Amino acid sequence: MNTLHATYRLQLQPGFGFPEARGLVPYLTELGVSHLYLSPIMEAQSGSTHGYDVVDPTRISEQLGGEEAFRELAGSGLGVVLDLVPNHMAASSENRWWADERLRAEVFDWDPESGWYRRFFTIDELAGVRVEDLEVFELTQHKALELVHEGLVQGLRIDHPDGLADPRGYLERLRDEGVPHVWVEKILEPGEQLRDWPVDGTTGYEFANDVTALFVDPAGEEPLTRWYEESTGETRSFSVIADEAKLELARTDFTREFDRLRALVDGRLEEAAAALDVYRTYVEPWSGRVDEADREALGAAPDALRRILLLEERGHDEFVTRFQQTTGAVMAKGVEDTAFYRYFRLTALNEVGGDPGRFSLPVGEFHRANLEREARFPNHLLATQTHDTKRSGDVRARIVALAGLADEWVALRAGWRALDDPHEDELLWQTLVGTWPVEPERVEAYLEKALREAKVNTSWVKPDEHHERRVKEAARRAIAEPPEGFEEFAARVAELGRRNALAMTLLKMTGPGVPDVYQGDELESLNLVDPDNRRPVDWDARRRALSQPPPKFHLIRETLALRRRHPFGAYRPLERGADACAFLRGDDVAVAVSLRGQAPPELGLRGEWRDVLDRALPVRLLERVQ
Repeated sequence: MNTLHATYRLQLQPGFGFPEARGLVPYLTELGVSHLYLSPIMEAQSGSTHGYDVVDPTRISEQLGGEEAFRELAGSGLGVVLDLVPNHMAASSENRWWADERLRAEVFDWDPESGWYRRFFTIDELAGVRVEDLEVFELTQHKALELVHEGLVQGLRIDHPDGLADPRGYLERLRDEGVPHVWVEKILEPGEQLRDWPVDGTTGYEFANDVTALFVDPAGEEPLTRWYEESTGETRSFSVIADEAKLELARTDFTREFDRLRALVDGRLEEAAAALDVYRTYVEPWSGRVDEADREALGAAPDALRRILLLEERGHDEFVTRFQQTTGAVMAKGVEDTAFYRYFRLTALNEVGGDPGRFSLPVGEFHRANLEREARFPNHLLATQTHDTKRSGDVRARIVALAGLADEWVALRAGWRALDDPHEDELLWQTLVGTWPVEPERVEAYLEKALREAKVNTSWVKPDEHHERRVKEAARRAIAEPPEGFEEFAARVAELGRRNALAMTLLKMTGPGVPDVYQGDELESLNLVDPDNRRPVDWDARRRALSQPPPKFHLIRETLALRRRHPFGAYRPLERGADACAFLRGDDVAVAVSLRGQAPPELGLRGEWRDVLDRALPVRLLERVQ
């Protein structure tokens, strides 16, 4: 079995399935990763480009090549981590458990009398599964566990555990089944701690947000805030905008969920759900378990409702479970898929699990978070880009640079105007700076999604095609004929962004945890939100990079080689001032990066050390000479 030291995420889909993934194994082995990290592999809806709409959890996808091809991939030299979807399956005629109403009642959260069923978020085509039932668990999880027991799969990534009736119980069953590694796609709000579940950690959004905020120059907060307020008229804090969006979504898109809840317990349930500042609580009516974190999260709830949710008033067990399953969806749709598209002070901060109201992160706080991860979940995944991020790490690294150029950016922006809506205009220019040069078709598709998610001038439910067309035409003109000074400024931002990206990548590759590389991200990756980040990867260019590695590729390959030579020791922060981040891993590895574009700090280490990376790079990775 391969020793776990780095994962590489592949997005499988028809045309890029198990045989194609197997063809990449020699290349990925040379790059230095230990495990493939595969998107869902069970049979999904015909033509599915993501695999989360499973129709048969007992069968490996024929669309991706079938079971024999998967087994060949799993035996080709790299370990395998699977993305598993226990919370929901496709509500379609292709799914025999849904098509047969007798089976539907057994497998799904479905009420035959009313026709109500628990959805995944607001997606009618995805229905919640009763995986808390032992027979349903056996049915839906057996195939994945069979692959684990045969040694073909070494780890599972659990999609959306917050939708489950009993997250802890589900994860304990995986532990009891002997799954070596389990990660949860649990979105933690800043300051929230992962519960003491039997897992290796989360999929890494906390690190992605921390490392982004670490490189934001705090000096840029005042001028960027002033510009955003003056140019848009929006003076409210992000938290106020987010709370408003959560309540709006609870009262509209989630009407059926709250009607169902209100049939169990009456009250101002939408307001209570929107007021939560975390995705959900984890009260267990069946065991009576209530953690202090649950009490804190529900501190602002109305007293009568709070007593019910904390089991101080019994007799409402179904309501408590259902309410907890609903609040995470309200948070996700209200914040990530609405408020993030209404507030654009610095869009690099608008990331899954992030708080755009937190402008920057002091280096001491970054070290504290790393030390906590090391102590509690040493195999926590470390990500800078995933299939769900709003922007790639490289795009965020460019936009982050605007904080250090705030006065210049504001002066230039005052002369640039492409869109009538000032919020949409700000999003456009930050997007262009973050991705330049960029194909207009990509920007048009991105803007259509972003504006519909915002639900202000257009939406998915009621698209205003006239408004969308005007925005796309204006964006295309701005790309074809950028205003004076834009291209020169964008080139400077790109160079600063590359320096930031190298430093962020080095911190990911050397921090406490397991670094995860998203497909293609070993070269500069200027992706926007999906489906932009599922565009085909140029694998030939990456194979060529093995012989002529650009800086980022060189950094990743050499750091992974070091991880194989040296199992990293304890994380030991080094104090080098507010504008640098430096630390030791044990006694034999040292890391130093600048946070503001200067040369990395000198470390003054005793003994003989050698540079692992090219000295021309703006980062330092040192290995003690034995």
